[in-house]
Amino acid sequence: MKLDRGWLWCVLLLSSLAVALVTAEDKELDADVSDDEEMEKGMSEILKFYSQVTYKTPVPTGDVYFAETFDDGTLGRWQLSKTVKGDADDDIAKYDGKWAVEQLKENKVPGDKGLVLKSRAKHHAIAAMLNKPFVFQDEPLVIQYEVNFQDGIDCGGAYIKLLSDTGSLNLEQFHDRTPYTIMFGPDKCGEDYKLHLIFRHQNPLNKDMEEKHAKRADVDLKKFYTDKKTHLYTLVLNPDNTYEMFIDQSSVSRGNLLHDVVPPVNPPKEIDDPHDSKPEDWDERAKIPDPEAVKPDAWDEDAPAKIEDPDAMKPEGWLDDEPEFIDNPEYFEDLQPFRMTPFKALGLELWSMTSDIYFDNFIITSHKEVADRWASDSWGLKKLVASANEPGIFAQLMMAAEERPWLWVIYILTVGLPLGLAVLFCWPKKSENDYVHKKVDVPQANEEEDEEEEEEEPAAADEEDKAAEATEGAPVAGYTVLSSVLNYYCYFVVVFLIPHHRYAYSLNSNRRS
Repeated sequence: MKLDRGWLWCVLLLSSLAVALVTAEDKELDADVSDDEEMEKGMSEILKFYSQVTYKTPVPTGDVYFAETFDDGTLGRWQLSKTVKGDADDDIAKYDGKWAVEQLKENKVPGDKGLVLKSRAKHHAIAAMLNKPFVFQDEPLVIQYEVNFQDGIDCGGAYIKLLSDTGSLNLEQFHDRTPYTIMFGPDKCGEDYKLHLIFRHQNPLNKDMEEKHAKRADVDLKKFYTDKKTHLYTLVLNPDNTYEMFIDQSSVSRGNLLHDVVPPVNPPKEIDDPHDSKPEDWDERAKIPDPEAVKPDAWDEDAPAKIEDPDAMKPEGWLDDEPEFIDNPEYFEDLQPFRMTPFKALGLELWSMTSDIYFDNFIITSHKEVADRWASDSWGLKKLVASANEPGIFAQLMMAAEERPWLWVIYILTVGLPLGLAVLFCWPKKSENDYVHKKVDVPQANEEEDEEEEEEEPAAADEEDKAAEATEGAPVAGYTVLSSVLNYYCYFVVVFLIPHHRYAYSLNSNRRS
């Protein structure tokens, strides 16, 4: 029975290790699609035999304003800008960055191509007209596309601009000052990782346009820039002024165009009076000595120098120096900021210090379900192939140890220590005193010695009984110690091994590149 308990502890130990590692992998995927289990079940054969994947160019299942896959291998309707950036030095002012249509470097899906930014430290500008202009009325706006930072990203963006329908839009003259309605997508410089949502709002009084920036995303965005995977970016704007941004079909930010943008759409009703000033005789001192105060006869030198007067009252006519407010002459109220300027083109106007940024599968529609189906036929397939190519846990740990040999010490402690303890306590060494010697009578010299031995026999028997009890209790104590050790080991697994597994996975992802 005791041996069974030992085996039980061993099983529990291995189970806890397995659960910990599985949990670590699950947390690595916390931004993945919440309902992709059904999709993965339906395409399990693709996961097992990804090399036999048959790619079919996705086709929109509903009405769309724009859809682009680049699978024909050409730029097609996309036009390169032929102008220059106005505020840049002459040697870098031209939009001469190169674009290409090609497959991913890694995790390729045969037949699937995308638009790739090929140059570093250059200005890039390219745009395409929509099938029809989008007019902000009673239907939502849904924008979606894929990005893969194939070489990571040092400083640069992968955002898109929806170019306003001004009546004079010329894509060959597309530059940084070209009017746009919405800018959306990832951007990074230094350690600042952003997901932009910027829209231009027109002041109804003076007709000026002002940029409004949505609040920052609610999650850490770093991994989307560093893991070299293809990620899906989605924006949904609703006629009730609400918005929501998704990465890989998981929500990362939501809000309201009236309340969650900076600066706010509507200015304050009142502002500080710019002509308000303090009186010339204003005394800046908050407190002054009481001219009528005298030292009492029973003055205590150790008492506080000053205390609050409990009977003090603010005099009538007391003036607090608070600014006066007046009506804001520039005040207006726009309760429908969703009604933005119509747009009729999609453009990429970017500067990047890293090349080979991959774009694919743009779609603009009014129906989220159309965009979701489009994603399942395109990005979903990329995700499955990438998952099939990822190494297992054991391979990740071994690859990490090749670059960090000191990790072998951790592995030995993590695996060898509990195994050794399990062997030690499950199969303890046999005691040499597990048997009882048969008592043999020896002729005695005299009767007194016999009597003394008879008196000592009960005491010796008691000692033997205690020794036997101690021997029987030793395994119990051993299992108690084993239980404590295993508890501490499980704690060690959760606190150290899970973070280390994440580190090893990140390290190997970078190495594979």
